[in-house]
Amino acid sequence: MVVRIGLVGYGVGGRLFHAPYITASKECELVAIVARSDKAVAAARADHPDATIAPSLTALLDAGIVDAVVISTPPETRRDLVLEAIDRGVAVVADKPFAPSGDEAQLLADHTRERGVLLNVFHNRRFDTDIVTARRVLASGRLGVVRGLDLRMDQDDPSTLEGGPTGGLLRDLGSHVIDQTLLLMGPARSVSAHLRRAETPQGPTDAGFSIGIEHESGACSRVSASKIDHLLSKELRLYGESGSYVSDYTDVQFDALRRGIRPADDRGSWGYEEPGRWGMLRTADGVEAVPSSQGDYTRYYDEFADAVASGGRGPVPAEEGIAVLRVLDAVAASDREHRTIAL
Repeated sequence: MVVRIGLVGYGVGGRLFHAPYITASKECELVAIVARSDKAVAAARADHPDATIAPSLTALLDAGIVDAVVISTPPETRRDLVLEAIDRGVAVVADKPFAPSGDEAQLLADHTRERGVLLNVFHNRRFDTDIVTARRVLASGRLGVVRGLDLRMDQDDPSTLEGGPTGGLLRDLGSHVIDQTLLLMGPARSVSAHLRRAETPQGPTDAGFSIGIEHESGACSRVSASKIDHLLSKELRLYGESGSYVSDYTDVQFDALRRGIRPADDRGSWGYEEPGRWGMLRTADGVEAVPSSQGDYTRYYDEFADAVASGGRGPVPAEEGIAVLRVLDAVAASDREHRTIAL
């Protein structure tokens, strides 16, 4: 079964982070795009001439041509759109964060469960090349019991910082790095954090953060990110009782997209870091380079389509998105109250 997908929203997210990977998946067909502005409609028609262009989600659902929809619209619009699709019995991928808080996300997930419809959150950066490689290192057991993680993602891109009280880096980039941290290290037990703020035309907003997480395993993670410090880095360090693993990968998939390359062009060669930037594993046996695993956001859509067809849970079930939001809520509380927040 090829799953027919409608993409709701054709801004940067829809055009660069969803559409190329939906079309690269043999399990999916991008049959429709919801776009409103003249610019978005023109871009959607140019990029996907065979797709139906709809003026709204309601119009798309009324047409009866999709099995699932991807909600890639501004955060404040997502909840109502997700509910509309769920109430019509259509499976949903919701951009992160898929709700304003963990409590509201739980209500949304409960409603979805009552309706018997699939809801997944688009934590696509689980499929970043460095994260996939790090998971392979962990699975090898060569680090022994893992005690800690340092994870840093800095982007020199202040123009994309969403300003005002509903914007900020924490619920944007922070959603990704917290999801990556929980994926690598397991559930969080407590959170201590500091947010850095910046003035924007929309008002003050968080523009950088430093987060400490104690996990249920007893391991500890330190997570940080920024967009306004003119830094560009993706640093990952795993510490275990038998050694350490360190990587400083580039954002290989997005860099390829910016060069006009698409995963559908040659999926077999997509998403590998160049050898000069491979991570290093250090143990009592010495130091060795760890070849890059393949990072490919297309896998998200392969797995989502399989879940739509077979009734599975999908790549990132709503419950896992809720766990991320619980940590983000705790980060905000820790910064506000100047204390460690237990989960």
